[in-house]
This record gives sequence, structure tokens and C-alpha cells, in this order.
Amino acid sequence: MIKKRIIPCLDVKDGVVVKGIQFKGLREIGKPVDLAKRYNALGADELVFLDISATETGHALMLDVIKETAKELFIPMTIGGGIQSVADISALLGAGADKVSLNSAALRNPDLIREASEKFGAQCICIALDAKWDEEKQDWFCYTHGGKKATDIRALDWVKKVESLGAGELLVTSMDYDGMQQGFDHKLLSLIQESVTIPVIASGGAGTSEDFSALFLETDVSAGLAASIFHDEEVSIQEVKDDCIRKGVAMRNV
Repeated sequence: MIKKRIIPCLDVKDGVVVKGIQFKGLREIGKPVDLAKRYNALGADELVFLDISATETGHALMLDVIKETAKELFIPMTIGGGIQSVADISALLGAGADKVSLNSAALRNPDLIREASEKFGAQCICIALDAKWDEEKQDWFCYTHGGKKATDIRALDWVKKVESLGAGELLVTSMDYDGMQQGFDHKLLSLIQESVTIPVIASGGAGTSEDFSALFLETDVSAGLAASIFHDEEVSIQEVKDDCIRKGVAMRNV
């Protein structure tokens, strides 16, 4: 049985880990390297590092910070934010990333997914989807630039397309649920998982250990990702895994 993964997320702005609610009201949490070391020791299955200011401001990739962080990890690390080209992906993988996460650049140039998958392998290419419900159109749509810019691309259409282009994984953030700590968006996640065969990481809404076990029991996603509850030590990774294991979810225990 494939074991489910618990993944802390580091949203990094100007070299500092931050967190907000529904992509707004960001507050500083700490240094990426310090948090990466902590999560590595606490039994995280993977780590996601998203440079949320890179796409917005266009600054250079934080290769030095990424190299320093990678040295402290014995678990896979996915890097996203500001990636524009195959050369950027190559630089990030060379700096210690195991996978890269593409969002804005992929929506702007879908061929980048195919080019990157062919060059580095599908297992290295994760597509991040920031999805928000449109009440008027009664559907979910993709957003770019850290959730600031709406597109006319329907989320369920997009995930099918990126899989066909060679993406190996999806990181799906429900913008409506992000930071609310009221549980994951099971409806959106189930519809996406039913639309593709590649693994799906669920993001947005975790508030308790039970939110993760409910996620895995009620949907077929491969992993649950959270930031606030882990950063603020409201819930530990071990507590999440213990609750999941008690309820029959296959987990790598620590």
C-alpha cells in the first residue's frame, strides 16, 4: 500500500518564511534553513519551499538559500516560485531541489511543462494550482502570481492538460480554504483526483490532526500539506501521523 505523505510548506518572501490567510496579511515566521532543519527532524515526509515574492517582483532565484536549506535535509524538497525556463529548473535541481513546482510560467507557456518533463523526467515536475471558486460561473478557476491574478482557465481543464504534457504531480491549493483551518476542500480535491492519474498534494485549510485523516479517508489524494499549524506548533507532524495510523491510513511513522 502506498503511504500517504505529510508535507510542511515554507512560503518564503524576501528570504523569510511568512504565512497569511487566503494569501493576504502575511506575517513573518522565521528563516527557511532553521524551519527546514526542524521539520526534517520532526518526521516530515517532504518539504515544499515556495518563493512567493519571486513571481510577483521578478527577482532572481534564491539559489544560495536553497543550497543552504538542501544541505540540512534528508527528505525530498520541492522548490517553486519565479521559475521561467528550463535553465531555471536546471539551476534549482543543481542547487539541491528534488522537484520543481511550476504555476504562473506553466499557465503562460504550457510547452514549458513538456520541455521540462522530457529533459528532467516527469517525477521532477510538479504543477502548482491555486484554484478559487467563481460563484457567478459556478466553477473553479486558476490564479497566478501568488493568488493575485485571476485567469479564465478552468481548474479541472487545466489539470488534465498538464498531465497530458508530462507533469508528474499536482500541488492543489484551495484559495477559499487557505489559512482558514477548517479542513481541506474535499469536493475540489476529489474532482481533481478523479480527473487525473498522477499524485495530488492537497493544500489549504488544515487546522487539526483530524483534518488530515479525514482528507485521506474521504479522498484519494497522495499527500496533505500545511503551513500555519506546523509553524505555530498547534499540531505536530507526529500527532497527525498518529491520528492517521489509528484510523487505518498507511503512514511512514517516525
